[in-house]
Amino acid sequence: MRQRIILPALAVAGVAALALTGCSTGSDSNTGSGSSSGSDEVINVVASTNVYGGIVKTIGGGHVDVTSILTDPSQDPHSFEASSRTQLAVSKADILIENGGGYDDYMDTLRKSSDSDATLVNVVKLSGLQKPGEDDFNEHVFYSYPTMVTFVDTIARDLAKVDSSAADTFTANADALKTKLQKLEDETAALKQEHGGEHVAYTEPVPGYLFDAVGLVNSTPEAFAEAIEEGDDVPPAALNDTLKLVTGADAVKLLAYNNQASSPETEQVEKAAKEAGVPVIGVTETLPEGKDYISWQQGNIDAISAALGK
Repeated sequence: MRQRIILPALAVAGVAALALTGCSTGSDSNTGSGSSSGSDEVINVVASTNVYGGIVKTIGGGHVDVTSILTDPSQDPHSFEASSRTQLAVSKADILIENGGGYDDYMDTLRKSSDSDATLVNVVKLSGLQKPGEDDFNEHVFYSYPTMVTFVDTIARDLAKVDSSAADTFTANADALKTKLQKLEDETAALKQEHGGEHVAYTEPVPGYLFDAVGLVNSTPEAFAEAIEEGDDVPPAALNDTLKLVTGADAVKLLAYNNQASSPETEQVEKAAKEAGVPVIGVTETLPEGKDYISWQQGNIDAISAALGK
């Protein structure tokens, strides 16, 4: 899995200079921005994506100021250039959140370049889903609801360590969020009872953990998904096999299409699926505009349910 953000060397070198000038920075995310009152009580958090930043904001409310690095649902997460403003936010952070698993190694680069001593939360490590030496690990753990429950609990505790006076607020907000996450888990369990074992495909393994929860069988050729995720050319045989999945007599029930990472090959597969009447559902790696984590995932579940019901 290649690194998800291109970090310019000149920008890294500028972190120390920016910090010395005393320049201020706000949130890069319209989803995760918090209080900017300048109060010592405000906890500064930097998250690699607005998926995590939005959850922190839900738990911390006005007690947190959140900078989310990846926020644009039309942005290809495979190539993103960090700004000096983002690096300055990292240097001021009390808590840093990275996905881990090779998804956002740039967070470690940013942390080291700013000499940050912030608490670091690595969500893949929290998940326990990656086994030692596992090369083909699906790092999109933000589609795993049990992992998000663990993440919510961790963030509530870490925020309370910084501001113990607001610990009850963090716990109450975390509990409310976990109740909503449980509802999502209940819905996927119900779908599994009805549709478990049905075959599906995706252009990238973004919704893999959600598919697993519903009991769906991924039929995508590994060579196809890997090439798309790595930005490589798809082997002709893999492309042909994928096209057969959406056009053959035993076509898959749906195709999940990563809206943030398209290529001529994925567009060809998407077109073939639509022409053959196979439902295509769009998935993303960041929050769509106007959505929080729960409404985003509820939309994904609803789309899967509708596609499987056809």
